[in-house]
Amino acid sequence: MSTAPVTAAPGRWDEQRTFEELGRPLHDLTFCVVDLETTGGSVGDGDRITEIGAVKVRGGQVLGEFQTLVNPHTSIPAFIAVLTGITNRMVADAPPITSALPAFLEFAAGSVLVAHNARFDVGFLKHFAREQDIPWPDFEVLDTVKLARHVVSRDESPNHKLSSLARVFRSGTTPNHRALEDARATVDVLHGMMERLGGLGVHTLEELQGYSSKVASAQRRKRHLADHLPHAPGVYLFRDDRSRVLYVGTSKDLRRRVRSYFTASETRSRIGEMVQIATRVEGIECATPLEAEVRELRLIAEHKPSYNRRSRFPEKVTFLKLTREVWPRLSIVKRVLADDADYLGPFSSRSAAESTLAALHEVFPIRQCNDRLGRQPSRSACVLAEMARCLAPCDGSVDLQTYAAVVRQLQDNLKRRPDDVVELVNAKMAALAEQERFEEAAAHRDRLASFVRGAARTQRLSALTRCPEIVAARREEDPSAGSGRRARWAVHVIRRGRLAAAGVIPAGTDAVAYVDSLRASAETVLPTVGPAPAASAEESERILRWLESPGVRLVDVVGEWTCPVHGAGRHHL
Repeated sequence: MSTAPVTAAPGRWDEQRTFEELGRPLHDLTFCVVDLETTGGSVGDGDRITEIGAVKVRGGQVLGEFQTLVNPHTSIPAFIAVLTGITNRMVADAPPITSALPAFLEFAAGSVLVAHNARFDVGFLKHFAREQDIPWPDFEVLDTVKLARHVVSRDESPNHKLSSLARVFRSGTTPNHRALEDARATVDVLHGMMERLGGLGVHTLEELQGYSSKVASAQRRKRHLADHLPHAPGVYLFRDDRSRVLYVGTSKDLRRRVRSYFTASETRSRIGEMVQIATRVEGIECATPLEAEVRELRLIAEHKPSYNRRSRFPEKVTFLKLTREVWPRLSIVKRVLADDADYLGPFSSRSAAESTLAALHEVFPIRQCNDRLGRQPSRSACVLAEMARCLAPCDGSVDLQTYAAVVRQLQDNLKRRPDDVVELVNAKMAALAEQERFEEAAAHRDRLASFVRGAARTQRLSALTRCPEIVAARREEDPSAGSGRRARWAVHVIRRGRLAAAGVIPAGTDAVAYVDSLRASAETVLPTVGPAPAASAEESERILRWLESPGVRLVDVVGEWTCPVHGAGRHHL
């Protein structure tokens, strides 16, 4: 899995940038600005459209206008008639929505749909399209209300109503709750915001759709840091002027993703701060998206970047251990030893392990003390024995055979089928709920959930860890192919839960020979102790998700990859 890093260098152009990566220039696009008048505010309450108005523009020029009244076949409320000036008499001879909607869709075809509060207008249009079994065109939608929230400050306008924005941008049309006039005013507002944002480097539809005022202009000026990253899956690292790693991320398209930090709606304040500190972006191209995900996890664990919040400390896990001694007990430990004990985990937090421990102690009355006990201990019992929550081997209340039988039952629930724990805790929850002791029932529910998650995770990871090697392939899209997507076979070699190699079979290559070569060059992975995978638990779980995804074909399995049929997974689901 070795690939050379690609570093973004400011001010260099090694290749002509494609139309796709630059985005679609606003001056080349056709926008259809639409406005509706309706009998009310909710299509779900049976409100209907009474008027459709639209203006089609490109490059600041009006290409055409569309306007029609619509017969709603229902009475227009008096207050709506006063607001809009549209009366029942005016719409009596107007076309119904079954005629008006197809005519509008034909007018708007091929445009970017724009509306002021697009959720309202587009929601009505989609509803009546569904009602008429008309397929909804694949419109891209731009909402001028959402955009105005980032462009127009409270000092300029007390709100973002169309009438207020029309005054800010000196619209030639005053909104009056008639569809065509309001659409014309929205055109002026749209052009006013485009003009303002053009000075901030927003020139494409992608940049306009993702614009956020929280992205500082200094941050936008760093867009060149992404110029030399490839259109390919991989990992990107933001570095500061001392080459320290600030942030690690992954993407199926490195260049497009990194550009979004400078031009799109990146509203996380800490990420904005990180981008301002960054002086370069390093990219590591990967053969497949899965390899990129795995590399991301490993790099985060290695560098522990301050701006990454997750996956920085994969070593901070805990396990639940059933000890191997004369009188076994459960304990929480930080690592797995080669001591032939049974382990459950890893748990990502100690609290999850403690919750699971409490669930198991509810069902199995094995001892909870930490002392080492000989075959014939002679000491007084603790309060747990008096509460019948411990078999009390310490005072001779139980013999070795009886205690061992309870331990075997516990082992079976940990490793194979957790039915005893699930059934007993569920019964307790039901009894408490019947008594309306809901908080106590919820506590038992949370303990049971922690146990089931932990047991399912252990069984899944253990099954993968026991396998010396799994080779699997899946037909995936090539992200570097642009709009002419083509499929290729992605192959992964997994050894003991760790990604050992990844590759893509080149076109025209002998597939068997390629896979053999990939296996020969794959990383050597030695066996681990107990259920702990050879990688971090998070890496192994990412691999499992890929292995279980649709379309994956197992090329070869060395060893046995199986999970218990009646395991914890069925309860987890």
